[in-house]
Amino acid sequence: MNRIQELFQRKQRNVLNVYVTAGYPNLNDTITIMQALEANGADLIELGMPYSDPLADGPVIQHSSSIAIANGMTIETLFTQLKHLRNSVSVPVILMGYMNPVLQYGFEKFCADAAAVGVDGLILPDLPEYEFETEYGAIIKQYGLDFIFLVTPETSAERIKKLDSLSSGFLYAVSSSSTTGGDKAFSPVQEYLQRLQSYQLRNPVLVGFGVKDKASFEAAAAYSNGAIIGSAFIKSLDGVDDVTAATKQFLQSVLR
Repeated sequence: MNRIQELFQRKQRNVLNVYVTAGYPNLNDTITIMQALEANGADLIELGMPYSDPLADGPVIQHSSSIAIANGMTIETLFTQLKHLRNSVSVPVILMGYMNPVLQYGFEKFCADAAAVGVDGLILPDLPEYEFETEYGAIIKQYGLDFIFLVTPETSAERIKKLDSLSSGFLYAVSSSSTTGGDKAFSPVQEYLQRLQSYQLRNPVLVGFGVKDKASFEAAAAYSNGAIIGSAFIKSLDGVDDVTAATKQFLQSVLR
């Protein structure tokens, strides 16, 4: 059993996945922030690999990506930083990014290096289902990595079930079809999440996009296995001197 499966077996409700951009706010903050996330209650860490054209990311995460790239963050640098990851971080870690830089790095090399440092899964929003099934899925599986697909309120029931069958780890339920970080009203989202529950999916469901504080986390988690917070956490790191203290303060505001 891998770390993600073990997490959801142990904890079925209120799972908190926190997204952070690697190399933000400073190049060498990556591991420090991950340690602080685990120490203060994050169940799962989604580590963003900065990219210059992030399709699904709103302005806050785009801005953090720009800064991380300017700081010198690359996939090579990230794997160097993660080399001793499992000496100090025990929660599951997922790499989130886009196909272009991964393909430039070499897809199989990327999967091998991710597995070698103790990464548990991947989210690549622009990897199409067909290419996953015919080419890349087998490589991902070969290296023991989970792959998480995204679904939206507009995704048909048939397609949701198909993406659920292809996913492992969990299914990422985007709470709207816009980009990350916007203000979302949670009543239409509840209807959508209840619909997902009715499909009796194979994977646990985590809700992302628009989850930003205690109230929205609890609202999302009421109809799913938990939620993903990204932009709000990134904002909380903007301009701070002590990323450990800022991380603690943010997570306490969500979990207490």
